[in-house]
Amino acid sequence: MVLKWAEKHKLIDAAPAIERPGKPKPRDKYLTRDQVAALQDAAQMPHVRLFVAVAYATAGRAGAVLGLTWDRCDFKRGKINLEDETILTPHKGRAVVPMTNTVRMELDRARRAAFSEYVIEWAGRRVASVKKGVAAAAKNAGLPRVSPHMLRHSAAVHMAEAGVPFEEIASYLGHTDVRLTRRIYARFSPDALRNAAAALELPVRDDQETPTQISPKSLSFMVGATGIEPVTPTMST
Repeated sequence: MVLKWAEKHKLIDAAPAIERPGKPKPRDKYLTRDQVAALQDAAQMPHVRLFVAVAYATAGRAGAVLGLTWDRCDFKRGKINLEDETILTPHKGRAVVPMTNTVRMELDRARRAAFSEYVIEWAGRRVASVKKGVAAAAKNAGLPRVSPHMLRHSAAVHMAEAGVPFEEIASYLGHTDVRLTRRIYARFSPDALRNAAAALELPVRDDQETPTQISPKSLSFMVGATGIEPVTPTMST
């Protein structure tokens, strides 16, 4: 844009062509549920432990979780509103999501000891970053390097693995375009492209073995190769 501006105002003859870098590959690094639990347990600072719990349960971006205030935690309805109405500039989508039972317990405990309006606080003040705290917790848990964003990505992966529809995952993540959600997380869904794959099944011939059938010829080959007679359905186990 700067070069185009310079060309327009006759500061240079012509803006040179610049090749834009390709889009980065989708992130593949994510934590299992057990690893998320281990990360939370290994957090030595209470605000880091709470961040891990809230970030995973809401699948929220780090900035949204760190900016979360208690007035947007609706314990009566069991909802967490990550949308901050005080932010007037354009920003990435945020969602209103249900409280899981585990995060409700963490939030209820933290609310009784709160000194500020912010859910994630330290010494009564809002926390600006938890990168170092999350990295330290990962090290204590014996995990590879973990970033705060991995909790959001891991939550989305786990939803996809559970067969949650992409439209619902997109709403949970605050995505405005479900195509983005599908492009990133389809490979983790057991149902993705299942109908397409079923359309490509070929008919099984009468003389073709199915995956659950083993012909006598195959059995005799196994005996010759191993010297051990295989157990057949007519043999006692």
